[in-house]
Order: sequence, then structure tokens, then C-alpha cells
Amino acid sequence: MATLYSQAESNVRKTWLLMGGLSFLALGVGWFLSYLFNSWWLLVIVAFGVGLENLLAYWRADKLVIRKVGAIPLSREKAPELFRIVENLCLTAGLPFPQLYLMEESQPNAFATGRDKEHAAVVVTRGLLEVMDENELSGVIAHELSHIKSRDILLGTMVVVLVGAISSLAYWSFRLGFSRRSRSNREGNLLLILVGLVGLVLAPLAAAIIQAAISRKREFLADASGVLLTRYPEGLISALQKIGRSEQLMKKAKPETAHLFIASPFRGKNQGSWLTRLFDTHPPLEERIEKLKMVE
Repeated sequence: MATLYSQAESNVRKTWLLMGGLSFLALGVGWFLSYLFNSWWLLVIVAFGVGLENLLAYWRADKLVIRKVGAIPLSREKAPELFRIVENLCLTAGLPFPQLYLMEESQPNAFATGRDKEHAAVVVTRGLLEVMDENELSGVIAHELSHIKSRDILLGTMVVVLVGAISSLAYWSFRLGFSRRSRSNREGNLLLILVGLVGLVLAPLAAAIIQAAISRKREFLADASGVLLTRYPEGLISALQKIGRSEQLMKKAKPETAHLFIASPFRGKNQGSWLTRLFDTHPPLEERIEKLKMVE
């Protein structure tokens, strides 16, 4: 049975596998481009870009994610209760105090990001602070701190950057194919365009598969670990119920960051589209609530 510590070790291994697998895929595209254009400099450029992207994903991915969702730093004066809850739970969990950020969104939601417990951040929405009482807010924060303690925040954060890099590489392959107009290389152009099209189609699907694979199991584990921190399952149960009843839309909800949140940010009208169902990376809230009730 998975524990917090065994899951943390597993998440570190998965992070390196993710970096290696996506890097290999990117280098494969770079080799194909260099072969097609008869210029090995393209492979060198892609290899340099892959290395730079991996460094960026490891050291700065959390900042990129925070910027992507439009979160701003949160001060103690503006949210004293939240700071007190985080301090108490961090003491219980043996974690350093993370940076706190606010999303000006009416939908109640939250997520954690960063590369390790010393460089972690917790982002909450305005809606979460407005609708949750102390016990419910404690349950949500404990859930996010469990993600930090299990070290799966690095894995989830890097997915946003690395999969986006693969999508960009496929896009530029497609553009390069159209940019070459010479008749002597018409077949090569067509082949490059087809590769770019396939990449553009498969990249979002690959992102969905990767996100689903890393998200579902970790949400159940974070729920259980969060309850161990608060010793009060009812708080998280009630919080998930409120989140599930909310029909507020998140303006900055995007498929590439959806897996980071405690619950899917797609709600109301957005929830029924085939595209958002394709990128639905969370187990049903009802199933999570039922499992938590078994802990009571």
C-alpha cells in the first residue's frame, strides 16, 4: 500500500522519467528536421533548447505557472486566518511555510506548485476564501500541503512546461514545412507538414494522458494525507461538497494547468464540452467524498 514516503520517492522517479521521455521525443523531432533540411545545426539547436527547457522546468516552472494563472502574492494583512491555518498545519507536517498567492476568481479552488518543500507555493482563489469556514479551509490547505510533502508538485508543475515545449516544437515544424516553397523539395515539404499536423494533434492528447496518469492517484493520496494532518475528515468532505456545488466559471481555466487544482476548474457550461471532458484529470468528487467518509 502506498504511503506518503514511498509516494514521494515514486514521484521523484516519475519526474526524471518524464524529463527523459519528453526530451527524447523532442530530440527525435530535432533529428528528423536536421535530416530533412540537411543541416545538423538544427539538431544542435534543438538539443540546446531541450537542455534549457529542462533547466527552466526544474528551476522556474512554478513561477511560469503562477504567471500563467495570473496569481498575485498574498499578504498576512489581507488574509490573517489563512496565514494562521497554514502556519499551524506546516508545524504539524514539519514543512517550511510556503509562499501564498491569490487568484482573483470567484470559483472556490486551490493548488500547490514548486520544485520541493523549500521552494513551494500555495495558490488559493478569492472564492475559496469567501465560501469556506475555518475547518473547510484547513482541509483544503492540508490537502495542498500533502502534495508538497509527497513531492508530486514538481511532477505536476513540470508537465505544464515540458508538454507545452513539445507542442511548440510540433507547431514550428508545421510552420517550417509551409515556409519552404521550392519545387525540388516538394515531397519533403509535404512530409514535414504531415509530421507537424500529427504532432499538433497528438501533443494535446499526450498531455491529457500524462496529466490523467499523474493526477487521479495523487488526489486520493493527498485527500487521505490531508485528513491525517487535520484529524478532521468532515472539514475536507464539506469543502469538496461546496466546491462540487459551485457553478462559478474560472476565467483563466486552461487544460494545461487543470491537473494542478484540488478539483477540475471547468464548471457549469464549460463542463459539458467534449474538449474539457477529454482533459478532465480529476477523479469524480463524489468518489473522493465517499472514500473520505470511510475514514471517519
